[in-house]
Amino acid sequence: MTDPFGFLRIPRKPVPARPVEERLGDWREVYAGQALLPLVSEQADRCMDCGIPFCHTGCPLGNLIPEWNAYAAHGDWPAAYERLHATNNFPEVTGRLCPAPCEDACVLTINADPVTIKNVEQAIADEGMRRGYMVPRPPERHSGRTVAVIGSGPAGLAAAQQLTRAGHVVAVHERADRVGGLLRYGIPEFKMEKAYLDLRIEQMRAEGTTFVTGADVGGAADVLRAADAAGPVGAIDAAELRSRYDAVVVAVGAAERRELPVPGRGLRGIHQAMDYLTFANRVREGDYAVPPVTAEGRHVVIVGGGDTASDCLGTALRQGALSVVQLDINPEPGADRTDGEPWPVYPKVYRISHAHEEARGREGTDPRLFSSATLRFEGDASGRVRALHLTAVEPTARQPLTGTGRVLPAGLVLLALGFSGPERASGLREQLGLDLDDRGNFARAADFTAGGGRARGVFVAGDAGRGQSLVVWAIAEGRAAAASVDRYLTGSTSLPAPVAAHDRPMTALGRLRYGDR
Repeated sequence: MTDPFGFLRIPRKPVPARPVEERLGDWREVYAGQALLPLVSEQADRCMDCGIPFCHTGCPLGNLIPEWNAYAAHGDWPAAYERLHATNNFPEVTGRLCPAPCEDACVLTINADPVTIKNVEQAIADEGMRRGYMVPRPPERHSGRTVAVIGSGPAGLAAAQQLTRAGHVVAVHERADRVGGLLRYGIPEFKMEKAYLDLRIEQMRAEGTTFVTGADVGGAADVLRAADAAGPVGAIDAAELRSRYDAVVVAVGAAERRELPVPGRGLRGIHQAMDYLTFANRVREGDYAVPPVTAEGRHVVIVGGGDTASDCLGTALRQGALSVVQLDINPEPGADRTDGEPWPVYPKVYRISHAHEEARGREGTDPRLFSSATLRFEGDASGRVRALHLTAVEPTARQPLTGTGRVLPAGLVLLALGFSGPERASGLREQLGLDLDDRGNFARAADFTAGGGRARGVFVAGDAGRGQSLVVWAIAEGRAAAASVDRYLTGSTSLPAPVAAHDRPMTALGRLRYGDR
């Protein structure tokens, strides 16, 4: 166990990020080159090994956090690595990308600073890779059953790995030219270097999972190239694909982008954030010498307040933007929890991402304007955007406040307004007979079986059924959906199912589960 008095004698000390000036000059990870050990081992010793570890319920994966904290504290890296992977297929991903609701659920958070769980998780994953612990785990026997997974984001990859290890023959179909989904083209290199993704995909290939790229399942037959693909995309009829496999997992994510229907939207220089991030990532992959859309030498305005907006901010700063402003329609959160978000709920409080820290380091101020909404765009004589007109809004109804209008210079505008479910233009819904729920996502039962499917054996996992969410929920759904597929194919399963399809994050009323009233 950990030191029972460690939380009293050891103050919280996160792994320090590289200096702002240094990291704005390259695309390496924020923590690249920073020593995780022995700092992380000492921080893991702050874990109290609680009788009821609420950090488990803060994470949908049910990560065994006190266990791997104890092993990390004692330097037992093989045991820590095994315990970490007992519940999580890709801790090298979650340790970098997850906002760590487990830390807000840490018992220490009641009256002190939580354990640096996210740092410990990344350190164990990275140390295990460095020591060669990440070896293929092919199945001991094969079932003779086949599964097609549509989509290679975290949900699809997690489902594929679980099903391959259970002995099924699994083929992952990805529309883009490389495997990884948003992990590949939506996450900037400075948040997660793609070498970690490549290593995991190599492991999956060695275990027996096959990958088919350039496969636009449900795509129109006359579409030969997708906007985010460097090469031809072959359309595959989803119903025909279903006929060739014993089961299909739909894990295409929630890629239907929200729009901003205001005057001037059609001006040049206004782009969806995901297109912008994809171009930047393709430069890192070697597809472009320079990105087709760049912030270099421009005043940039980012419309949106979430993680994608923050990713655009960090990217624009590295590309050499003259200025960057981020508009958030929500009011500025307070520094502390509200009564409606008590511990151990993940609260909406004022948070600073690494990109925000970089903007403050360069400009001296927070780049965000809260309670702000776009009224219209203004263009120059050539039809390119040159200014954005905004207004302050009332915090609840979001109605414009009289006399608060402002004009921002804008040579590049990035729309990071989130997503509203699976892409409507895809033929998946019609070809598989899928229904939509009241939020525009693919409907499914609690066991992830697709609602309305004309063919049995179709399952929906990840954001395609849940709506846009966190990477830990995507992996948890992929693991749980794999258990349902395995049960469907064999009659029983030993695979873990950490969540049901209709589970929701913890609230003041507890974890909301299907059937709760």
